Amino acid sequence: MAINVVLVEPEIPQNAGNIARTCAVTGSVLHMVKPLGFEVSDKYLKRAGLDYWQYLDIIYYDSIEELMDKYYTGDNFYFYSTKAKKIYSEPQYKDGDFIVFGKETKGLPEKLINEHYEESVRIPMKGKLRSLNLSNSVCVGVYEALRHIGFDELNTEGELTQY
Repeated sequence: MAINVVLVEPEIPQNAGNIARTCAVTGSVLHMVKPLGFEVSDKYLKRAGLDYWQYLDIIYYDSIEELMDKYYTGDNFYFYSTKAKKIYSEPQYKDGDFIVFGKETKGLPEKLINEHYEESVRIPMKGKLRSLNLSNSVCVGVYEALRHIGFDELNTEGELTQY
């Protein structure tokens, strides 16, 4: 069981660190498309991920085209955008699907959304408010996809981690 999280040109290290932590605890693979708005060794990136980096599977790409050429099949990518008509809970996510998020200041490129409009989804929000924080949006997407495919490899028995 794995969901693939794609960050296209992320800008804020704390968001990327929080997303990395979400990926680590859910067994999701993190794909980062350059250019990144920070250095991977950035102390804020590491601090947000805390001690979870050893559990993270992360892959870097020079462009979204490089990633899509390698993995896109026509029914395995969902593009998260405030401009989409479908709600994020509508797709029937499958094991191995990719959920794609854009940079904090601009989202995904308009051309990409237009080319994949039927595969684009949005998180509903009140009124004219612009968007959720990127790391919160990714968390919503990851857990919705996992809800569809099952939480088989995650701790769902109510056992608590002992400290």
